[in-house]
Amino acid sequence: MLPSRDKTPSSGEPEIMIYHRIADWNDAYSNGINIPHGDRWPAAWVEPAATFRAAMQAQNRARLDLVYGDQPRNRFDLFLPEGTPKGLVVFVHGGFWMALDKSYWSHLAAGAVAQGHAVAIPSYTLCPDIRIGGIVKEIGAAIDAAAAEIDGPIRLIGHSAGGHLVSRMICTTSPLSPSTSARILNVVSVSGLHDLRPLMATTIYAVLGIDAEEANNESPVLLEPKQGARIACWVGAAERSEFVRQNALLANIWTGLGATTLIVEQPDRHHFNILDGLIDPTHALTQTLLTG
Repeated sequence: MLPSRDKTPSSGEPEIMIYHRIADWNDAYSNGINIPHGDRWPAAWVEPAATFRAAMQAQNRARLDLVYGDQPRNRFDLFLPEGTPKGLVVFVHGGFWMALDKSYWSHLAAGAVAQGHAVAIPSYTLCPDIRIGGIVKEIGAAIDAAAAEIDGPIRLIGHSAGGHLVSRMICTTSPLSPSTSARILNVVSVSGLHDLRPLMATTIYAVLGIDAEEANNESPVLLEPKQGARIACWVGAAERSEFVRQNALLANIWTGLGATTLIVEQPDRHHFNILDGLIDPTHALTQTLLTG
């Protein structure tokens, strides 16, 4: 974050700059307690997600709990549009790699499905039963499995920790198969965590088990994007400053490495309601995802 500026500089004199340092890393990455009525989430997503799944099942347009690996949580749901899909969207959920599952997010497929795309939403093994590097491999397997079900171009979108995971898919060290990787047209990281090193100073470090080696190997900001990588980094302007910083950080670095990048700070959105745009097929977030 840039130093803040004094609001009343003297005429003809340099503005006074105020240095900034984060003293409480737990607070810097805590969303619910810093958002008015933030305790509503993630429970607020349960009912709309269940309603969407039920409606899609009634139309024979939902294939639930498809298997992509050997672990109990290696399952994904696939939602189908009317007619032949234009391509595949994969949404990867957040929860700091240690919470939640695919069932909370089904309704977020609505916008892309209405635009003619199939949408896959995977669960994955959670920390501390796995390391973050292991989750990266699981998400790669999930995307490969979904890609085998649906033809056409692939677009990835992830939220928070999910933003990290989809960003990792277009690094040169991606676990994706070459055939799947070649089909990826666009990636959107929403409120993504692209640098794991600050999380080593939080209390969730004990659950995640991040060490310096893993932070270096799994932080997209420390890795190179694949040739032709295209990513939109999207965040709510009302989010914690660390999420805003991490959002801009990846696009900034990857622009210098040849990727095609976009930075969006959506006004009046916080870490949870930033996802609402995906429900609307005409919303800018949905449209940005489906470009390319």
